[in-house]
Amino acid sequence: MSLKDQILSRIRADGPISVASYMNDCLLHPTLGYYATRDPLGAKGDFITAPEISQMFGELIGLSLAQAWMDQGSPAPFTLAELGPGRGTLMADLLRATRAVPGFHAAAHIALVERSLPLRQLQATALADHDPSWHEDVDALPDQPLFLIANEFFDALPVRQFVRAGPHWRERRVGAPDGDLMIGLTDPAPYSALDHRLNDTKDGDLVEICPAATPAITALAQRIGTYGGAALIIDYGDWRSLGDTLQALRAHKAADILSTPGDADLTAHVDFEALATVANAAGCAHSRLTTQGVFLERLGITARAQRLASVATGEAQQNLITAHRRLTHPTEMGNLFKTLGLYPKTATPPPGLEP
Repeated sequence: MSLKDQILSRIRADGPISVASYMNDCLLHPTLGYYATRDPLGAKGDFITAPEISQMFGELIGLSLAQAWMDQGSPAPFTLAELGPGRGTLMADLLRATRAVPGFHAAAHIALVERSLPLRQLQATALADHDPSWHEDVDALPDQPLFLIANEFFDALPVRQFVRAGPHWRERRVGAPDGDLMIGLTDPAPYSALDHRLNDTKDGDLVEICPAATPAITALAQRIGTYGGAALIIDYGDWRSLGDTLQALRAHKAADILSTPGDADLTAHVDFEALATVANAAGCAHSRLTTQGVFLERLGITARAQRLASVATGEAQQNLITAHRRLTHPTEMGNLFKTLGLYPKTATPPPGLEP
């Protein structure tokens, strides 16, 4: 039975399901879910991420975290973690760039939060020299200083969608009134978690919330607040959610979110205000939200690109120029992607970010 057939059967038995429940089935079903069945990255996959575009991205992330580690007194041992590590490319670039940082590698335990078996296998190959460990979720990470990167992790967590209706909200749900998947709305009802959004929305506005992000951010922030460390969260989104941002991507092209459950990547923009609020309540400070382009420029990506280009020729040199533009230019990834830093309330933000 296909995943679509399973979802339809469930709806017939129990009624319409939330958008979050639909996303969870599509992405994380243990045998038919998107991440359980493939390597989604690269030209043969469905999308490409910043680490796959250029080694410079992971290198600069590594140097930012290593400096944050030194600024906090070089604690040892510590956990060096990544959420949703893809093929392991970012972590491999990070580790290569920090080889010369005294004591950093010796003190670091590499931890990867990854549920996809195909991707775990690729990560094991990429990081074979570093003896990483794998974890199902953030809560399983050790209780010790934590220095962490989450690049395009939170956008893949399931969201619920609500449409403003006077002082109440109608939730978008996936049903099958005519035998095929279709989006519908519940009757208007109060929803206390969105009371604060009644001040900045109007009738018909759509707001997304991500319940699955709360336990992840809470566990992360509690460790950093208690034991020290820092986190860099890089994703597309903005300070506050507004509008329908749920999208499906298949073979690098937009697809209908309902047409091929389990065979397309589903993502939604990240509400960074919600992440920062939870982190602060859990005992962490957060940086000012900063565009990826500005963050990377502050870390020296232009100088790094120029150094690499000076010893490259032909196509390799042109690829560096293209990669630099794609990562930093406002019309490419530079403004769409944002960076939020988390750190102890007694510390300073990781390099590249401001309080």
